[in-house]
Amino acid sequence: MVSEEYRQKNGFTPEQIANTMERFYDRVDVATQKTLDALAHDGFKLHCQKGCCACCRDDLTVTQGEAALIRNKCGDVLNEIPHKKGACAFLDESGACRIYAVRPYICRTHGLPLRWTDEDENGDDCEERDICDLNRHIDLVALMREQCWTLGLPELQLSQMNRITFGNDERVSLRALFNNLN
Repeated sequence: MVSEEYRQKNGFTPEQIANTMERFYDRVDVATQKTLDALAHDGFKLHCQKGCCACCRDDLTVTQGEAALIRNKCGDVLNEIPHKKGACAFLDESGACRIYAVRPYICRTHGLPLRWTDEDENGDDCEERDICDLNRHIDLVALMREQCWTLGLPELQLSQMNRITFGNDERVSLRALFNNLN
């Protein structure tokens, strides 16, 4: 595997990769809490709570750095049987996440109101917004910027970490991390 050879050649240990990812997740968690606090301040409540796994699908992928963190911290889970196909492989039978402490970036931000900049038909920048179907009760237009998770910079940082550490932007299926694929 080219990326593993690159990582070894450049001297990144699994522990260094895990520490880098954990620091990144710490920053994401602080920022997502600010977004949640801003929503709560104006009485907006997200449906997403502990036990909600409606968005935990089987087709999710992570960066190689995120996969390395999961391998480094959750080896015991990787030896278990993955959840049935269709839902995230890391769910347990009750729908709870077995790797919640090191859950990927997408899982940390999913459900939040999202905002990003795109181009309209005239080539002008315009703001787009979206939210999980379970949270459609929230009027996206009424939200202030700080009540939305802004896409762009965190994803760029993840991509850069992957290129520096592994030499590419390849992603890994969460299910593929299991040692006992069914």
